[in-house]
Amino acid sequence: MNYRSIKNPAIQRSFVRALREGLAPDRSLFVPEQIPSLEWESLKGCTLSELAALMMKPLIGDAIERDELEGLMREALNFEIPTVEVQEDLSLLELFHGPTSAFKDVGARVMSRLLGSTSQERLTVLVATSGDTGSAVAQGFFQVPGIDVVILYPSKRISKIQEQQLTTVGENVVAIELEGTFDDCQALVKEAFLDESVQIARPLTSANSINVGRWLPQSIYYAWATLEAGEPLDFVVPSGNFGNIAAGVLAQRMGMPVGSFCAAVNANDVMKTYMQTGLYQPSVSIPTISNAMDVGDPSNRSRIEWLYNGAFDEMKSAFHVESVSEASTLQEMTSFWESTQQLVCPHTAVGIHAARQLKGKRKKVVLSTAHPAKFGDVVKRATGQVATVPEQLKGCIEKEKVSILMPNDYSVFRDYLLDSRKAR
Repeated sequence: MNYRSIKNPAIQRSFVRALREGLAPDRSLFVPEQIPSLEWESLKGCTLSELAALMMKPLIGDAIERDELEGLMREALNFEIPTVEVQEDLSLLELFHGPTSAFKDVGARVMSRLLGSTSQERLTVLVATSGDTGSAVAQGFFQVPGIDVVILYPSKRISKIQEQQLTTVGENVVAIELEGTFDDCQALVKEAFLDESVQIARPLTSANSINVGRWLPQSIYYAWATLEAGEPLDFVVPSGNFGNIAAGVLAQRMGMPVGSFCAAVNANDVMKTYMQTGLYQPSVSIPTISNAMDVGDPSNRSRIEWLYNGAFDEMKSAFHVESVSEASTLQEMTSFWESTQQLVCPHTAVGIHAARQLKGKRKKVVLSTAHPAKFGDVVKRATGQVATVPEQLKGCIEKEKVSILMPNDYSVFRDYLLDSRKAR
């Protein structure tokens, strides 16, 4: 399977090179040259790891043999991904049972195995995070031979537990606390990828959803939920950088039957305006309590457009965006607790509130993207309850934070990458 730049189809890479490079040289994202078709009926009865291997194999091609790939998927996806009915016609797809209690464990753990299996050189995984990506990548690549990890996160814009997860890993993982927004972090990462002198001195790859290795595996849990339900579902996806929901649309294009897709966003609603007007106008991100969704210029917009063949009218009819205010998010957390005795993180609450606005008779499944304990202060503020911290999160809480505070200045960041390379 080859991959090509969205902007320039003439720029093509093998899966291994696309995985390694992360971003195309024209600053565009890579997508499969062709979308493979799966025999949906043949997938019924698969285990999660079997389904993952069957879905990933045609996307990877000959880069990894089938038996090895199945083993990698068993190792990466060694936790449950249950769909739990919470109210009539409303279920949560619980994606927080992995080691960092967030949905990004799926993509990060699969990507680390794919990269470890196919890379022959020392690499630096460079990633920007608005919250959960960084911790998932840090844990996914921790102690992987030949891999260094550099994570940029916006100072004072992520939760305490998220920050502890990023800054207490150590060894081959470094956390940079940037004086800026997530979009600033993402901009520095993109500039570094396109800096030829940096790439020569210190080969970089990404682990954000801009990388196919992180993006593609997220399609697996949509198919898993649909197979378990035995019928098409209406998926409601808390969305920031829009890689998660783009993976769902990819699963649909591969043959998964689906009812509809709704992207649930917070005050950072640039995509809702785009779907309403047809004009895309990126903006400065606005800090909210659902901070992992605080993205003013979603990178994966171009992949969604590509998935709909650039046909805006088709995309508009099949792809809905619902925005949820801060007040509504808090109220949803409160009312959901009162009606179900279940706590949810603010991102999941955004999804639940958006799901309530949808019409139709199909079952609605909200992607529950993080454990409520990762946002304990917000949960207590909304419900008065203290979320129980899962075992996988307890280890980082008491450790000492270690980060590098850095201004939003590419020259400073570039100097760090080059100078720290010498000390490796």
